[in-house]
Amino acid sequence: MPVIAPMPAARPTRIPDQREGADDTMAAGTTVDHLTETYRAHYRSLLGLAALLLDDTASCEDVVQEAFIRVHSARKRVRDPEKTLAYLRQTVVNLSRSALRRRILGLKLLSKPMPDMASAEEGAYDQLERDALIKAMKGLQRRQREVLVLRYFADMTEAQVAETLGISLGSVKAYGSRGIAALRVAMEASA
Repeated sequence: MPVIAPMPAARPTRIPDQREGADDTMAAGTTVDHLTETYRAHYRSLLGLAALLLDDTASCEDVVQEAFIRVHSARKRVRDPEKTLAYLRQTVVNLSRSALRRRILGLKLLSKPMPDMASAEEGAYDQLERDALIKAMKGLQRRQREVLVLRYFADMTEAQVAETLGISLGSVKAYGSRGIAALRVAMEASA
């Protein structure tokens, strides 16, 4: 169980009602004085209740403080002052549930790696292979490199490559096959 902070010794400041000249001693509703007494008497027990529902002390303290603020702002709706503690307990439980819901939603929204994604090690090997391929491509003759790049990286047909480079279809096939053979030798040498 988390360490519970001591109850504040200072009396909370009175927040006046929004209506001009409102009287705290009205028959209906909980008075500020009664709420203050309830706060002093039950702060620790409400903190313990929140600690059973939440996992960290800071969140528990926030929930209990927020519960007192909410009951204070709605104190006129608490018809029976004896039920103030029950309202506070229910508010602590509801706020704790909300805090947990927000946490769960936050965890669900975190980006998750795709199951088919490569590991960092595989990614490093892929990068090394790409680097070796680029180095091997730079070692090819200019025409071989041009044909392979247009054919396999630009995904052109042999006829499109021939038209782009201004050479015959037979030359494209010859440069392509010689280029692939030279790449194979270069890649095996680097492995």
